[in-house]
Parts: sequence; C-alpha cells; structure tokens
Amino acid sequence: MPEKKTWLCREPGARLDVFLSANAEVTRSRAGQWIREGHARVNGLSATKTGQALREGDCVELEIPDTRPAHVEAQEIHIDILYQDEDLAVVYKPSGMVVHPAAGNPDGTLVNALLHCLDNLSGIGGEIRPGIVHRIDKDTSGILLVAKNDFSHLALSEQIRLHTVERAYMAIVQGGFKQPEGDVTGAIGRHPVDRKKMAIRPDGREAKTHWIVREPLRMSSLIEARLTTGRTHQIRVHMASIGHPVLGDPVYGPKKPPFPVEGGQLLHAFRLGFEHPRTGEHLCFEAPPEKRFTDWLERLRLR
Repeated sequence: MPEKKTWLCREPGARLDVFLSANAEVTRSRAGQWIREGHARVNGLSATKTGQALREGDCVELEIPDTRPAHVEAQEIHIDILYQDEDLAVVYKPSGMVVHPAAGNPDGTLVNALLHCLDNLSGIGGEIRPGIVHRIDKDTSGILLVAKNDFSHLALSEQIRLHTVERAYMAIVQGGFKQPEGDVTGAIGRHPVDRKKMAIRPDGREAKTHWIVREPLRMSSLIEARLTTGRTHQIRVHMASIGHPVLGDPVYGPKKPPFPVEGGQLLHAFRLGFEHPRTGEHLCFEAPPEKRFTDWLERLRLR
C-alpha cells in the first residue's frame, strides 16, 4: 500500500520538485520522477510539472509509490533481537550497517538480516524497506523498532508522527558546556549546495533536540540527546550548529578534529519507548553502546 504524506508550503515561489525533495528526504530527480508519474497533488489537484511554483499555504500531497527493485535477498547476518512478538520487533543495529538497500549498499543491510531472522515484516515500506518504521544513520549504533505487519506499521508510524515515541541517544561531543542542559530548535532541510547533507534553514522541517550533559570529559562532553522530532541527521546537525559537533563525524565535524576518532560519529541510540499498537502497553528498551564508544569514553575521562 503506497504511503501518503501531506505538507503545507511556507515558502512562496518554491519549485514543487525542490519542495518535495526537501520534505520527503529524497533526491530531486526522484521527486521529479514521482511528479511526472502523477503521484503529487497541490490543493487537491494533480500536479505533473516539476517546476510548478508553490504559493504560501498550498497543501502539497504525495503518494509515495511502492518500490519495485530487484528482489532483496535474506542474508544470514547476526543481529541482536531485544524483543519480538507477532506485531513487532526491537533490534540492535551495529554501527557500520546500513538500514536498507540503497545505491552503493545493495546488500549486507539490516533489512537483509531481518528477512533471514524474522518470520514476518510489514509491506508498507515496499521491498526495499519492509518493516522499517524509522531509521538511524549507518555509523550510528542502537535500538530500532521494526513492524511485522501493516497494522503495527501504521500505528507505530502514527506515534512517531505525533512525537509520542521516546527516543534518547548518548553522544560524545566536542567541547564543554556552560549550562547543564538546553534545547536546539533550528528547522532542518536539505543543504542548498551539498544534497548529501542536511542544514538548518528557515524553510526546513520543524526540529527540536533537548540535550543534557551527563559527564564532562577532556576537551569534550558525554551528553544525552532526546528527540522531539526525528529529522535526518538531526542530532549531528543541531549539535554542530551550537559548536559541539559529535566526535568522529566526518560530515558535520571540523576538518581538523581534536581527536583521531575512526569509524564514524560517537552516537548511540540507547533508549526507545513506545505504546504497543495492539495491547496499548507502554514498552521501553535500553541498550549499552559498543566497545568503540566506551573505549573512547574511558580515554577521554578526567583523571
């Protein structure tokens, strides 16, 4: 079943393909393809011209078609399953693993592993993303929620849309803080020049991150970051915007980082809480970070 999304335009004069690329978090060429195929509507009317100019207040709808890639194979890749029942599974994704197949990563992904170790996955995400309700970056480790049927997928996606899912991360970031906690609220959208990056921009999507200093470290800090929203690269963009990039982040960190962290950003999704879609029971899961993270934590601790 195709996924449907709706947005309200707040940037008069924006091109339809640029608007959909930023909000649906896809490439501009993919957005243009969907428009030409008739999957977009503006104020209830079909919109097939990629360059159509939007007005402030326009209601833009997109019906994301089911993906039709080559068949995604199940692969015997070990992943830790923290919990599962007939409706959902909670799994631990290691750093270095991509969530679903994409250009440059046709296999070896979490989806390939899930197809092997779980008996069912929802079909809403199409063949590329079966069961995937939300994602974390390749080099971020931590807990992910997986839907095993369409009923749970829709219900869990609605919880994420309403910001009722609890998502907390731990990160080692550059520098010390003057305050014990705070908020970053910059809206996030696709970078205007580098389409592989995100950036804080006035026409972006609302984003809010609450950070708490858990431990001062040598020239750095261990923080907990709680997400109200879940935008692409949100914590990495927000923390870099206030002068505290995540250590090991090659995209948003400084060109000459203070520490030689290899293997990606020191960012870990350690807590996930949500309401079970069928029983209504509140479930909460926590998982510790990988050894690479704890090794750096020990290395940076004040003695």
